[in-house]
Amino acid sequence: MESVLSVFGLSVPSLMAIVVSLSIIVVTLVIVIVVYGGIFPLIVRIGKFAPSSFGRMVIQGLKVPLVLYLGLLGVYLSITLPFHIGATEAALVNKAATLIAIAIGVMAVSVITSRGCLWYIVNIAPKTPTILDDRLMPLMRRVAVIVILGVGILQILDQLGINISPLLAGLGLGGLAVALALQPTLSNLFSGTYVMTEGVVSQGDYIEMEDGTSGYVIDVSWRSTRLRTRENNLIVVPNSRFAESIITNFQSPTLAVNIVVTCGVSYDSDLDHVESISREVMSEVLASDMNSVAEYGSWFAFDNFGESNVDFWLFMQAQNRIASFELKSNLIKSLYKRFSEEGIVINYPMRTLQFPEEFFNRDSVVRSDLNQEV
Repeated sequence: MESVLSVFGLSVPSLMAIVVSLSIIVVTLVIVIVVYGGIFPLIVRIGKFAPSSFGRMVIQGLKVPLVLYLGLLGVYLSITLPFHIGATEAALVNKAATLIAIAIGVMAVSVITSRGCLWYIVNIAPKTPTILDDRLMPLMRRVAVIVILGVGILQILDQLGINISPLLAGLGLGGLAVALALQPTLSNLFSGTYVMTEGVVSQGDYIEMEDGTSGYVIDVSWRSTRLRTRENNLIVVPNSRFAESIITNFQSPTLAVNIVVTCGVSYDSDLDHVESISREVMSEVLASDMNSVAEYGSWFAFDNFGESNVDFWLFMQAQNRIASFELKSNLIKSLYKRFSEEGIVINYPMRTLQFPEEFFNRDSVVRSDLNQEV
């Protein structure tokens, strides 16, 4: 045994040193058990922390790292105090203790950061008016933990005497290469941040894009926005295209949707009578149709002289996008029925050709000349 220890530069320990070392370890175990099973629960009871409170999450996150630190301190003291070790062996012990302490510290910081973000996601994010933090905090939680672990690994490599400057330079170049390779994905990611930050599109809104794509927004994620069409089909739009498109939101800032019905009557119609009938029809629809917004009222105006009719429009407001279809249909049916009862004509496309009198006179002269020649 003595020959084996001499290889490592150690001497045979005395019985007293072994007893002291074991005593330190036993005392450390007792302290660890008391702290883990007694002190922390006592702090929670005295502080009266709620199960979902931030203080309780921090305490729960510090429990394991603190116990590990106490265990590390006990093992370190059990080696360095009772035994007489040389400078080389002491440096090795100190180096190992430092590396373990850094690892425990990194674990503690990452656990507290992760629990803090989780507490915000569970308790604060649902109460905010925007969904940005609901989407952003889970990503920030993962990124923060990865960054903390990366910094901890670099610190450990530095303690081991490894030059981390080339590694940092390589990470910079590698990050640039990855950014170039993932340019479409990163474009969608930043565009998704823009879409969620603006808050002009929310889940459940009915929207129409510049290219005619339309539907109900069912989800706005980091990469894409998903729409459900009226035919119950799913459309996935990359956020980079979504952010650059002109979008019409039919449910913002309010659910109410304006409807415009255009029509035209014959040039032989009495326009005052047409206006009176149209206003009566709109008043009846406002009173009977629950899809309409009665307090908004109705509007009527002649628009222009068309090719076949004198054109006009009727303007009302519906409760929402779905109600606008039924309200518009009811208004058209009621207006057509009243016009038929009143004898007001809505012409088919038609044109009246008018020729000058000289045209007909000239035509008769040409015919008489042709008859004489025959």
